[in-house]
This record gives sequence, structure tokens and C-alpha cells, in this order.
Amino acid sequence: MAIFTKPENLNGAELKQELAAIGIVVESIKDNLDGTISFNTDNEKLAKPIVDAHNGTVIPTEPTITEKLASVGLSIDDLKVALGL
Repeated sequence: MAIFTKPENLNGAELKQELAAIGIVVESIKDNLDGTISFNTDNEKLAKPIVDAHNGTVIPTEPTITEKLASVGLSIDDLKVALGL
């Protein structure tokens, strides 16, 4: 069992996919509850940079009003005109 520093934004399913992309198949990832994770692998050197670079569970930011309006082809000025302002 190899032990790695736990990524700040750990998403186990994504990490398994990232590891599988380089040929490391992982059945389960254990959170050791001490700032580390562990999983069975015979190639710790190849897995380490993938675990270190992992950034799962990224929470999308809420779009601004300008971005929301632009998604339907409008601008702030268009909205003002429509509201009679």
C-alpha cells in the first residue's frame, strides 16, 4: 500500500480516472484521516506526480449578471432599454 499526501480537493473517482489514464488501475483510495491517502499500486513513482497534481471537486463560480445576459444574447444596456430605464 502506497501512501501519498492528500490533495486539498480530493475527488476519488476523478483521481482513479487520472491514474487509469497512465496505466495505474486503482480499486479503492483510502483516506487515512491524517492528511494522507493510500491505495495499492506497484508504481509509486509514476503515481506520485498524478496525485500531487490532482485537483478534483472544483466548485464552479456563479456567473455574473453580465455573463448570464450574454448567454442569451443581451447586454446590460439591452436590459435597461427593456425595463424602460
